[in-house]
Amino acid sequence: MEHKQKTGRRNKGGRPKKGAADKLKYRLTVKMATSDYYTLKGKARSAGISAGEFLRRCMREGQVKERLTPEHTGYVRKLCGMANNLNQLAHKANAAGFVTVRMKCRILVARIEELLNLILL
Repeated sequence: MEHKQKTGRRNKGGRPKKGAADKLKYRLTVKMATSDYYTLKGKARSAGISAGEFLRRCMREGQVKERLTPEHTGYVRKLCGMANNLNQLAHKANAAGFVTVRMKCRILVARIEELLNLILL
């Protein structure tokens, strides 16, 4: 009791006030298709939280992968071409025997490994 008289404040009860970082003071409007809206509502309901809280958690904990760079897109395109060449070599190997295309296959596999290393780095 003596402490209350010294500070001059009374404890009114209730929950403590939120700090500036915890207050939800910004509003964001998002347009979405009907199917996306109902998907969001369903996932939020199954999680037992509001749609807004679901989106906030997705933003904090979720992950969106960045697009491929033009350099990586080129690597993927080259890789697709090499896969086509490898398929043609496999067809030739079935027709004429593996010995005739063995060296070409080894060279192509080495080039594919190089490209995969470039993509993964």
